[in-house]
Amino acid sequence: MPLDLGGFGISRFTFDDFLYKKALARGVSFILNTEVDHITYHDDQFVVQTGINTYTTDLVIGSFGKRSRVDMTLKRDFIQSRSPYVGVKYHIRTDQPSDLISLHNFKEGYCGLSQIEDEKFTLCYLTHRNNLKSYGTIQAMETEVLSKNPFLKSVFQNSEFLYDRPEVINEITFATKSPVENHILMAGDAAGMITPLCGNGMAMAIHSAKILSELVVEYSSGKLSRDQLERRYSSEWKSQFAARLWAGRQIQKLFGDVWASNLAVNLIRRSRPIANMILRKTHGQPF
Repeated sequence: MPLDLGGFGISRFTFDDFLYKKALARGVSFILNTEVDHITYHDDQFVVQTGINTYTTDLVIGSFGKRSRVDMTLKRDFIQSRSPYVGVKYHIRTDQPSDLISLHNFKEGYCGLSQIEDEKFTLCYLTHRNNLKSYGTIQAMETEVLSKNPFLKSVFQNSEFLYDRPEVINEITFATKSPVENHILMAGDAAGMITPLCGNGMAMAIHSAKILSELVVEYSSGKLSRDQLERRYSSEWKSQFAARLWAGRQIQKLFGDVWASNLAVNLIRRSRPIANMILRKTHGQPF
């Protein structure tokens, strides 16, 4: 079905490099190959500690992705519980239309393909850790589980895989997070992660950064207090994204279980209004 908002695909590698060069040109200072170990807040100031230096600052924006050491030191609620999901990502060359995003389900998981730059495709799939435990290796799981889907079997047999091994991420969680944690302003996946089958994770991250940036400008010019900044950001973030994340979690429950996912796919294929409603509930509006 057509995507009403349209869109384009780009790899994180290329996009991050683009943003990095833009920021350098604007005078932003970067400290590369350095991980933040600890962040504390006291007397209206943050102290940010790395393995090398300590920094003091008025504001901290947490844009460190879905799971990091900072989440652990903050003892955020979602980090206390284990998640059963494993994510696997490849870059490939394959025979698929450039304007098509395809989703293929399999036992306890699903896989998506979409084109990025240079006529390459991203192949990403989410699976329950039980699949990996049952077969021991990524390759064996792909042969015994994913390839039961004839579409995926064809992709794995007939595509050029551009790297020796995939990127693998464990403990992917879609649990509710807070957009402000210990006065740290969270953006992107650090504030909340939508289920991959809904798409638009990168667009959501960019949108949250836009909302936050505009409020930080107001705070820096003295128009907002810290309390007002935090309350406004929490309110606007939840207004834009909370319902979409909730919808994504409900849709996620339909995929993975063979009976439920077959029922969902057949229902969506036969009912365009339901399919359109799912898109509206998860994709948001232009910004």
